[in-house]
Amino acid sequence: MDEQYRILVVDDQPSFHFLVKEYLSSAGYTVVGVATAQAALEELSQGHCHLVVSDLVMPETSGLELMRQAQQRWPDLPFILVTGHGSIENAVAAMKEGAKDYLLKPLNRDELLLVIARTLEHAQLREDYDRMREVQRQRFSFQNIRSVCPVMEKVLDAAAKVATHPRTTVAIYGESGVGKEVMARAIHLASGHELSTFVPVNCAAIPETLLESELFGHVKGAFTGADIEREGKCARARNGTLFLDEIGDMPLLLQAKLLRLLEERVYEKVGGDTVLKADFRVIIATHRDLEQCCKAGTFRLDLMHRLNTFPLTIPPLRNRPEDIPLLAEEFLAVFQEHQGKRFPGFSNRALVQLCSHDWPGNVRELRNRIEHATIVTNGELIQPAHLNLSGGAVATTATGKRIRFNLDFDSEEFSLEAVNQQLITWAMEKSGQNKSAAARLLKASRKIFY
Repeated sequence: MDEQYRILVVDDQPSFHFLVKEYLSSAGYTVVGVATAQAALEELSQGHCHLVVSDLVMPETSGLELMRQAQQRWPDLPFILVTGHGSIENAVAAMKEGAKDYLLKPLNRDELLLVIARTLEHAQLREDYDRMREVQRQRFSFQNIRSVCPVMEKVLDAAAKVATHPRTTVAIYGESGVGKEVMARAIHLASGHELSTFVPVNCAAIPETLLESELFGHVKGAFTGADIEREGKCARARNGTLFLDEIGDMPLLLQAKLLRLLEERVYEKVGGDTVLKADFRVIIATHRDLEQCCKAGTFRLDLMHRLNTFPLTIPPLRNRPEDIPLLAEEFLAVFQEHQGKRFPGFSNRALVQLCSHDWPGNVRELRNRIEHATIVTNGELIQPAHLNLSGGAVATTATGKRIRFNLDFDSEEFSLEAVNQQLITWAMEKSGQNKSAAARLLKASRKIFY
């Protein structure tokens, strides 16, 4: 057993201390014993204990009262209460108040060790879960969505304001990869909801025949294969957020039912007739132009107007180049932590390439390119070749048989060798890393690539 676990034993009988200490010490635990509740509180104040084993009945202050006082200051501290025959009802009542388990005297060594191991494991899992939840909260908080672009800052300000209205429908528009779901999660968390009540549904990824059941659930026998009654995403989103991604791909028949849900705040399971309350916020996202979809007859006009209660449009990354270095540095820090490697940063040429790239995949593409660079680099400054961007560090436009290059250097880096290196990188990427094909593209000898 790991010796990091420190257990406090509270009982007014010295023989009990001796017995429990012998049991636990032999199993590798560190044990501290005290005789009163007051001494226990003083011990807890002085050092960290992972678990308390306390007698339920003591002369001055009971084990139950000790647990109440301790958990006011240390709410996650687990208690195991020990009781003699005739006090089982009190022990069960104590568990309802927060005790993790109870044991009967005289103690059985194997049972004691099993209960303690199980309680400590549960406490560790809870601690890990809380830590993970806090990491996720930080990741998706508005404070972690940074921007120096005035347009993006206005979007973030508006999103923070609507977060304080937890029943208002929000529509998030933007190209693929701009971070629509990240924005939706930030609104959800800023509304005071738990992470677990953010329920995403990709309307484009679920077959039309299953989407209604996925959203609303179904009753037993509603259709072939419905052997049991099933809750849908709406039930899981209770007191939280239902996030409908790619809403522009939702079938027309289901759009009518979504409109009812938004208008009347109710829905029914497939095959059922019980009206259920929709007590959650709806946030939708799409890369499509819903007005054009309405004109094409693939989206309901009345639903579009209902969804646009509070529209937010996230600009594409190419329209906010001032954010690119900031985002690149943030992603670099993330991968540095994940990979346990040290990265000194980006070379000027790499930053020029990042800022001049068109980013059709937006922030998602930028993150992927930074991840690629951190994998292939050996701890040096990240160079254009590490990023593996299409077109290298050379921005090109082609018209007919003409190719126009846009080369951008700091004066200190500019040289014939640097220009050649960019052209070679561009040719290699254009030819799929085939040296012979790249040489033909440049009308040059293959030897230059060595």
